[in-house]
Amino acid sequence: MFHTPDYYHNISMRLSEVLDDIGVNENIVMKRRRTALLGETMDIISYRAIGEQGTVYNLGSQSEGTTTVGLQSDTDIFVCANDLIVIQDWSEWTPGEHNILMIQNEKTPPGYCLLQVLRDDAPLPITDEVGNDFVNDTQGRTLIKNTIIDIALQEGRRRQGPSHASAAQQGLLASDIVLAHPCKSWPQSSRAWLHQQETNKWPTAEMKRYAKSTKCYVVGVGSTASENVAFEWRLSTSLAERCLMFNLNITQIKCYVLMKMILKSYINVENVDNESYISSFMCKTVLFHCIASKPSCVWKECNILNCLNYCLFTLNNCLLNEHCPHFIVHENNLMAGKFSAEVKQQLLERMSTLIPFDDISLFGIQIDNLGERLQIKLNMINEVHHDIPQPDECTMDVTSNLLEYTATTVLYIEKIGDGSLETLLQKVIQLKRYYRTGDMLEKTACKLLAPLLCTSTGSLIASQNIQINNTVSPQALTWIEAGLDSDVASSRLKLASIMYCVGNAEIAALILSHIEEQYKIEVTEPKCNCYAFYKYAKRGFGQLSRQYGVEALKYIVAFCVKFFTSEINCVPHELQYEMFRSTQEDLLHRGEDDDWMDCAVVDSLPYLYFLQYKTYSFLQRPEEQQQALNKLGLVIRTELNLAHRETALNLLGQCMEQENRPVDALQCYTSSLHLRERNNAARFHICRCLANTIS
Repeated sequence: MFHTPDYYHNISMRLSEVLDDIGVNENIVMKRRRTALLGETMDIISYRAIGEQGTVYNLGSQSEGTTTVGLQSDTDIFVCANDLIVIQDWSEWTPGEHNILMIQNEKTPPGYCLLQVLRDDAPLPITDEVGNDFVNDTQGRTLIKNTIIDIALQEGRRRQGPSHASAAQQGLLASDIVLAHPCKSWPQSSRAWLHQQETNKWPTAEMKRYAKSTKCYVVGVGSTASENVAFEWRLSTSLAERCLMFNLNITQIKCYVLMKMILKSYINVENVDNESYISSFMCKTVLFHCIASKPSCVWKECNILNCLNYCLFTLNNCLLNEHCPHFIVHENNLMAGKFSAEVKQQLLERMSTLIPFDDISLFGIQIDNLGERLQIKLNMINEVHHDIPQPDECTMDVTSNLLEYTATTVLYIEKIGDGSLETLLQKVIQLKRYYRTGDMLEKTACKLLAPLLCTSTGSLIASQNIQINNTVSPQALTWIEAGLDSDVASSRLKLASIMYCVGNAEIAALILSHIEEQYKIEVTEPKCNCYAFYKYAKRGFGQLSRQYGVEALKYIVAFCVKFFTSEINCVPHELQYEMFRSTQEDLLHRGEDDDWMDCAVVDSLPYLYFLQYKTYSFLQRPEEQQQALNKLGLVIRTELNLAHRETALNLLGQCMEQENRPVDALQCYTSSLHLRERNNAARFHICRCLANTIS
């Protein structure tokens, strides 16, 4: 490889320790991977539960474990629409499916294809003109343009290559959603790799066997070097590539993370679309080629700086030759048409100052304070003078983010569907099937998803019971009891709400008292999936998330409490206003994901204190009632992570009205409107409160 100076060994070991400290270690890598796989399993089950056949994969750095907090890597979501099946030849045509024929010839760039529309009732081509997203070529074939994926472009996202990208916001990572169509079998150009004999025994035969079992996809983007960019589709072997990534050792992962840090710190130049000329995928591809060409004994921690230099040297050669072959489809040059001669020269100049990459260059990397941390390890600076997060804090940041991601994914099961009893039961039946026949990952996913569904089912049945005879049936209570451990508070709050609505105030008070004992404000993290908002990290939550796995959801996460309109009889009248928050004009100011506004949704802790206020009022316990009112006001002022603060203020305002404090009530409603100007029940409360005051 290179001549290795003696001090490289010491720097390599200290560098490896620094990467361990910032979360690039086997423990955190595995946690990231398990969380990503569990999340995509829950997403798939949730889709299947409402009859959708799409498949979701979490790909990219977050799921591979090849990132750090400082790198702020995007979340990459690969959505496979199974309504279209891409076939290689006519023999694969299947009746009853929407078959699309892949065309690859001397005019299509390697790694890309055209897609021809076929008839559903017979293995014959469609020849009619069928709209702006299709084009007829010179041979009369009807081809699909890759612009068709823009139909699914959501508000707030923009087209970037094959993905629908959202920009990073304060406290929220950027995300890329890639829409893909599955191939019936691997294309011939990709298939050659599966049978290729590797001289270095990497990838192994076992890895290739697994890769062969994964699907190949097409994604909507053409080659930048092509004249037919609008109707070309790129072949994607992302699942096979994930298999390769999951089989890297920790030194290889560390090399990849370092390459990305070096790119971000020293090399990258962005084009007019804010995309980097050298992408992290190119770095990953270079790493694959380097691993395949060098013995496994080379890739060890004491040699990490040497390995990194070899990867950078290989990347520099790719730049020099403008040729970076895709690892699986070798004919596909990832650098073809990517940059001009001027940009190439600029990139080469930057690279030339970095090869060989040494300790001085490492010291300049500010991402995750890597340079400073390395100098501390090498006893070059005094650690006391540098305020950088300790290893435990880094681990805490990562694990708390992973647990929050899991909680968000759990809540998605509530977000989809219409909230009807039929839909809820359909979801539960689907979960039972997965639990009986699934693997351990699917069983874990079902255990996390089932409680919320059980609670909602019980609450809906209870609402029907209350409407008929103002009682709650044993059937409803059985369902609710099955869901009580969804999290620390929300399901029990639903039960307390139901007990209050049917007049069982003593039972409601006992349930609320138990919830208050379990809800540790300094630790418990409110969690909502209605919309994205900035959250502040709680140290206590981070410490416990580091110690426990997904079971921590039961003890340190509090979901928001969500009532569909079908559960209206389980909701105190003060909260029912939230189901009717929108005027006709307000409806025009809703986004695509604002269906939650038709529900009554409130954060758990404010709802706990509001229910206590109402319950103690019913029981004529004025001292405890006032304590609950004070706590409600305090939590609205001090809890930073409330997603529905405006709703909590609306509840507090109505309590103030009941206290005969109309001025304070109006102040609450005004504050609520400042938080959410549209689609807010505060408008009704202000009108009602003023009318009552005047009368």
